[in-house]
Amino acid sequence: MNQERLLQVILAPVVSEKSTMVAEKNQQVVLRVAANATKPEIKAAVELLFNVKVDGVSTLNVKGKSKRFGRFVGKRKDWKKAYVSLAQGQEIDLTATPVAAE
Repeated sequence: MNQERLLQVILAPVVSEKSTMVAEKNQQVVLRVAANATKPEIKAAVELLFNVKVDGVSTLNVKGKSKRFGRFVGKRKDWKKAYVSLAQGQEIDLTATPVAAE
């Protein structure tokens, strides 16, 4: 896999009550990823960016909500979410800025 592609796969961490609970309970991290990203790409990108061992990746497509803007109806974009299971004893600090290995 191309290293440039791997750097574009992960978009942002998902910070919510559910994602925090999952992180504490199951040693998982919830990330927003590119819509066309595959599970092997997500695994390789997380291992490259955060220097951790990944056990598995589960993905799901989140449908965008329909919203009203006055009398007009709009729709938010669909996006992809990844639940990344880390190996025992591994941890990702999402407050630190990731640095790619040269």
